[in-house]
Amino acid sequence: MAKPADIGSKRLIGLNPDRWVEWVTQMPDLQYIGMESTSFEWVSRQTDVLLRVRSPQQGEFLVVNELQLYYNAQMPRRMQAYAALAEEKYQLPVYPVLVNLLKPDGKQPIPTRYESEFGGLKALREYKVINLWEIEVQTVLNPPIRPLIPFVPLLKDGNQELVVQEAVRILRADGQLQDFETLLGFFANFVLDTNLVKQILRWDMSVLEASPLYRELLEQARKTVLQQGIEQGIEQERRKTVENLMRLRFQTIDSELEEIVPKLVALPTEEVFSLMLQKSRQELLEQFSDRN
Repeated sequence: MAKPADIGSKRLIGLNPDRWVEWVTQMPDLQYIGMESTSFEWVSRQTDVLLRVRSPQQGEFLVVNELQLYYNAQMPRRMQAYAALAEEKYQLPVYPVLVNLLKPDGKQPIPTRYESEFGGLKALREYKVINLWEIEVQTVLNPPIRPLIPFVPLLKDGNQELVVQEAVRILRADGQLQDFETLLGFFANFVLDTNLVKQILRWDMSVLEASPLYRELLEQARKTVLQQGIEQGIEQERRKTVENLMRLRFQTIDSELEEIVPKLVALPTEEVFSLMLQKSRQELLEQFSDRN
């Protein structure tokens, strides 16, 4: 049975930091030196990973890694602030990288820089953006980039049964990666039928519900809902959130799914999130459709 796991980016990247920095920077001959503290005097950043590396061409520098489950419009400002803090504390050049895990709803562009101008003064900070849904899955599987294996279902062409099976095989053959099987199972539920995921992983959803990852993501969803004002009874915003969860889970909303949206809107947000994660499309229709 799979063990509970959290999304701990520091622990995951720490499994293979050399391969990670090579992948995010695409720079040759990098030497990984160590992982630095991400706690600063004014701010503590639990989701960032700060790696010290050395390059024959660039010398010693820092790779600032930010992994985001959902893209946030505040990310350009955040990347600027964190890169500047790291640069000031360690007195080294920085190479900031933003890795987005889940594709956002809509077609809004994801910036690759922070820009501001005030009183005739300009500020600019560029950073690299990696969107997992644009990365070819075979570049991660062959040869394996270990920190990315749990995210295989989110990669381009990663939503194939045989591909997910291969990722599970790699995880189970690696003693250090085995703990991240729950993480892979969570993301597989966004791209494959829930029952198929259960068959591939050979465990039921109670394993996922018991994991710190599930509780963390549930809490993140709740906070997002509060920020949008949904808990204050704004029905239009509640509907938008339900529809976004449907698109994330099923890629699209057809007429049958559209029909059950009002019933889901009436439920508590935590329950909707849990249903979207645990139920297949057919199970949702059987439970909420008036046709059944």
